[in-house]
Amino acid sequence: MPRDDLRDALEQVITVFDLGEYEVTAYLAVLEHGELSASELSDHTDIPQPRVYDTVRSLSDVGLVELKDSRPMTVLAIDPREAFDDVRTSLDDLVDDLSRRYTAPTRKPEAVSLVKSRPTILRYLEDIITAAEYELMLSLTPRLLDRFEETLRTVHDEGVAIEIVVSPASEAPAVGQFDYKSLATTVKGRRGITTPVVAVADGNYSMYATRESVRGNNDRYGVIFNRSELGFLVSGFLNTVLWTTAETIVGNGEELEFPRRYGTIRRCISDLQALEGDFYAAIEGRDVETGDPRIVEGEIVEAEFGRNREVATLTMETEDSQIAVGDRVAAYEDIEAFTIYVGRDEPPELDH
Repeated sequence: MPRDDLRDALEQVITVFDLGEYEVTAYLAVLEHGELSASELSDHTDIPQPRVYDTVRSLSDVGLVELKDSRPMTVLAIDPREAFDDVRTSLDDLVDDLSRRYTAPTRKPEAVSLVKSRPTILRYLEDIITAAEYELMLSLTPRLLDRFEETLRTVHDEGVAIEIVVSPASEAPAVGQFDYKSLATTVKGRRGITTPVVAVADGNYSMYATRESVRGNNDRYGVIFNRSELGFLVSGFLNTVLWTTAETIVGNGEELEFPRRYGTIRRCISDLQALEGDFYAAIEGRDVETGDPRIVEGEIVEAEFGRNREVATLTMETEDSQIAVGDRVAAYEDIEAFTIYVGRDEPPELDH
């Protein structure tokens, strides 16, 4: 479609949907009743009598209602499928043409972004879900769980370990009516209706969005940590605040397969505490005191949380000494872990 024609089509669609408060109120009232006189329309709505005629003429001009020239004038409803048929066709054609002109923005590998648009927040949420290679943690509303059900199932089938907090728990689907196990390792429900929407993929790609921003309130916001070290803040919040104050809806109950890779130490410790036997680890991280990169291999002799999971520590027996490993920005431990590889019989080979 030529540029000028595309502009005209876009303006035509915008014109139809550019309805004021009175137009929307009047249109819904007429649809509900089938036909109304001007005075009846004023009685059924809060539209002042002097504004009724201008309002219904605006609706008639864009083909949403029919005006019957009688005394008094009567406003007739038009079947919405008929009224919006041309617009729907124009909109489909318009979207196709706009899509052909669309150039996807390049996302920088290291970025922190503040976003307010609901569609943008949802696009980032889907991108984080599909970007996960081995670990995904989420805090979702029941509606978002339903929206991304198939995407989550696909990612889970690819071998990604998925843990989900659903809130408010009272609106979460019942276990017998929703196949949680097909799309997550563990699902918990949390009471708080203001629980934010959170996503963390592999410990380093994450987002935090207020509940209001996901509803479309542009006064609220979402923060995206795209491969940023600051993403550990989101991961820590989800693990220590949300996860610990939620009740289990369903756990997979299947034997975990090893070797296994973790992006967050808290999830690693949670798994180890629920299992028996000897475990070994290979850890990529950095020295807490010098900041130098470190790779540590050895047997895990202890895996423990501090009070309220604020501190999470793996104690390892290496060839040289016993070493304490902590999460991002660790202070009490010797090593700050970035990626943790855990195996049953020996330290796994690092994946480079």
